Amino acid sequence: MNFPPAIGIVDPCAPNGYALSENDAPLGGTEATVIKIAQALQGRFRFFLFQANAHKCRSRCKHAPFPLEHAFQDHGCQAFFVINSWKVACRLRRAHPQKPIVLWLHVHPGRHNRQMGKRLASANIDVLCVSKSHCESLKRFLSEGPMPKISHIYNPIADDLTPDTTPRDMNRLFFCSAPHKGLKQVLAQFDALRERLPDLTLEVADPGYLRWDVGPLPDGVWLRGRLPHDRLIARLRRSLCLFYPQDKFAETFGLVIAEANAVGTPVLVQRGLGANDEVTCTAEQLIEANNLDQLEARIRHWQRNFPRLQTDGRFRLIQIAGQWHEALSNMVSVGPGQASENILKPQISYGGDDELFFKRPPHFSRRE
Repeated sequence: MNFPPAIGIVDPCAPNGYALSENDAPLGGTEATVIKIAQALQGRFRFFLFQANAHKCRSRCKHAPFPLEHAFQDHGCQAFFVINSWKVACRLRRAHPQKPIVLWLHVHPGRHNRQMGKRLASANIDVLCVSKSHCESLKRFLSEGPMPKISHIYNPIADDLTPDTTPRDMNRLFFCSAPHKGLKQVLAQFDALRERLPDLTLEVADPGYLRWDVGPLPDGVWLRGRLPHDRLIARLRRSLCLFYPQDKFAETFGLVIAEANAVGTPVLVQRGLGANDEVTCTAEQLIEANNLDQLEARIRHWQRNFPRLQTDGRFRLIQIAGQWHEALSNMVSVGPGQASENILKPQISYGGDDELFFKRPPHFSRRE
């Protein structure tokens, strides 16, 4: 009997255990992306998930994760994707010298990781980024030494995320990312903005995997805690905008930005930061985070003339799953001893060629 090719997904950084199917707890963008891809391609490939926190996973389904150390043993996987940790990818290469291995990068590496390019190139490990801007910034980061092959495939959003007739509260703003992603600055901007627009409220949802000091909460802020994805999308539909005016944390993709636009909700994000310019579907959503006059003017304008957003489908799961199918098919077709030669073909790039600026916070839960 012929089985579909087996692909190992190695996640040494996940803050909580999760499965490739049912999950009770809300998930971060990285985990949600892993699950979407695995479910979209299930049947064409078999996926095995190896995690550092597999013991914390509450799921008892057949897709529950294996302990991380099992990835270094022979489970019959024909190729491996390692999430974020280049050091684990290099260790895995020693355990599997003839199997294709790709580092699936969802973060910007910190300055102490300058040697990663040399080490990955030497181990014949490719890197897959999650946006064109992410890809370009990594190439700049590694430009002073040997560099592995670097390409990108966007994170996917569901095909059925579209605008509907849900009534909006034109005074409600929404923030739904982890607190280290500039929440302290977002709260300060909201507090200053509310002095000019006192009817505004800000709802804050949090995936809950990280404790972060953001200071006292201003008036008008409502904490919603950890929301399941369907409830998060419902709140996005009811909000005036996704409120994200901060210039400290650069998104490598920004899944919630793409999802907000998909359901017709505009976002307020810093121009030129991370993947913001690439992922937002209109330029009017790009602002200077510290320009209070600009923030006020944009909100007042949207309250009077709510925008009609048209996304172009480039992030839709049906498109991204096709790119992943091609990439995985290329991987498993590689013969023994050839490692990762030309495994990942460069994907079609969207967005401008502007130099995009990014910063990385001093602490990050999915760090090396």
